[in-house]
Amino acid sequence: MKIDRRLIKNFDFVTFLLIIGMAVIGIMTIYSATRHPIPGGDMPTYYMRQLYWLFVSILFLVAIVSFDYIWLKRLAYVLYGAGIFLLLLVLFLGKAGMGAQRWLNLGIFSFQPSEVFRLLYLITISRYLSELQGEVTLVSLLRTFMMLTFVPVALLIEQPDLGTAIMLMLVFFSMVSIKGLHRRALVLVVLIGLVSIPFLGHIFWAGLKDYQKNRLVAFIEPESDPSGIGYHISQSKIAIGSGCFAGKGYLKGTQGPFRFLPEKHTDFIFSVFAEEWGFAGSFVLLFLYLSLILRGLDTARKAKDEFGSLLAFGISFMFTIYFFVNVGMTLGIMPVVGVPLPFMSYGGTSLLANFVAAGILINIRTRRFELFY
Repeated sequence: MKIDRRLIKNFDFVTFLLIIGMAVIGIMTIYSATRHPIPGGDMPTYYMRQLYWLFVSILFLVAIVSFDYIWLKRLAYVLYGAGIFLLLLVLFLGKAGMGAQRWLNLGIFSFQPSEVFRLLYLITISRYLSELQGEVTLVSLLRTFMMLTFVPVALLIEQPDLGTAIMLMLVFFSMVSIKGLHRRALVLVVLIGLVSIPFLGHIFWAGLKDYQKNRLVAFIEPESDPSGIGYHISQSKIAIGSGCFAGKGYLKGTQGPFRFLPEKHTDFIFSVFAEEWGFAGSFVLLFLYLSLILRGLDTARKAKDEFGSLLAFGISFMFTIYFFVNVGMTLGIMPVVGVPLPFMSYGGTSLLANFVAAGILINIRTRRFELFY
């Protein structure tokens, strides 16, 4: 098999190095957060598992870059159907944990189908919108929502995985807006949304689990029960604030390793990082994520076709949502919704899905040269 030299010449090493850097920082932080053994047990090996998943993720990224992304467009609806099947499978055979049923156990390892589906959804809606002619009218908006978005959002809420469900809704409206939403459709959507807020809010609150309601109460008034429902946010703020400007230093943090901070290696990994590296380190981390997002948006601008442009924008927007929601909830300015920090939080499925997404970005940017030949 002969490798086209233009693929190597145009390979997006900037994006590749950015995600590798963030993944390595994540593994270092996971090790720091879990370096003390559990009382009466062995020392956790989360960082080693994440390292194994990093190697697997790199292999998947290379595989994704090796073929033209146009094949993703051709297989979009098949992939979407497979994703819906996995979400349905979770409802019947999924493994429950921490109040939710989101994982499928394959014996050797467990994985979270919703992490995979968010990428399959992006591929499918990018194809659908790229095949629409002109602006998105109200009829086509409703058709797109009912055909591609309503069912997966309902399945995700049933798990429940509220964070991913909200992300899909935000991605849906952002993708439709980028495609071009007709002015009349936009006005009607806004008016309907404003009128429906009280009604939908009541339904939304009634459908929440008790732990989800507690998270919202903790977000609004965390000091009302600092040792109960507000504990996560309070401890996260303590960890971040104690880092000051320069941080305590690597392996010198206390909130995570001594188990004051729950979920320190997953949802609240930024708190552990900020405690050890302070504002200065957090600023550098913000710069890395901002660079990745801007690189993705530039890739969307330079893509050779509308499908690639929409897909690159959707992936960039997804990374943006996950970053700001995760950091926001650790700072207490957003409710805790169980959203991981891309490339850094512990979780093999999440890391693999994010590397595949980044691989698609690299694929789209690498093959932009076809415009000039």
